[in-house]
Amino acid sequence: MATEPASAAHPIEGLILSIRGQRVMLDSDLAAIYGVTTGQLNQALKRNAERFPSDFAFVLTRQEFANLISQSVISSSYGGRRTLPWVFTEHGVVMLASVLSSPTAIEASVKIVRAFMLMREQLALHSVLAGKLSAIEQRLIGHDSEIADLFDALRGLLAEPEKPRREIGFHVREEARLKAAAAKTKK
Repeated sequence: MATEPASAAHPIEGLILSIRGQRVMLDSDLAAIYGVTTGQLNQALKRNAERFPSDFAFVLTRQEFANLISQSVISSSYGGRRTLPWVFTEHGVVMLASVLSSPTAIEASVKIVRAFMLMREQLALHSVLAGKLSAIEQRLIGHDSEIADLFDALRGLLAEPEKPRREIGFHVREEARLKAAAAKTKK
């Protein structure tokens, strides 16, 4: 019994996960999009295993599967999965559509590839923005040190100069000594 294909109201971008540093989709999500059961999808995968190298599709580890359940990506209720799920990269999705070779699968494949492309563009945009923010932060750090130097200089100008201390004791002043010397030379 085939399931209904995913509607346009269900955004494909939300089904794309990041696992092992790759953007992938779960077999159950792809089955819903392609309008087949997960069992039919996995059966087609097994019949055409040579078309799915490890960079196209792979089985999740128990730990990865547990993480998905804890993040509420996969239901943990009874009657759910009994085996670890397969996940498919963008290339695996295209290959899967060719294996299923139904009009629904081909149409859905185009939508999925567009979703992957959109995510790639958004990631590039985020990288550019992160670079610009880093440059602004570095510039601000430079401005902070320049402003601190400016405040130090202003504090130096605003500080009252130290009053000269009154000397204690008998001191011969330079002028008095010069006058005395001049008076001696006149004689």
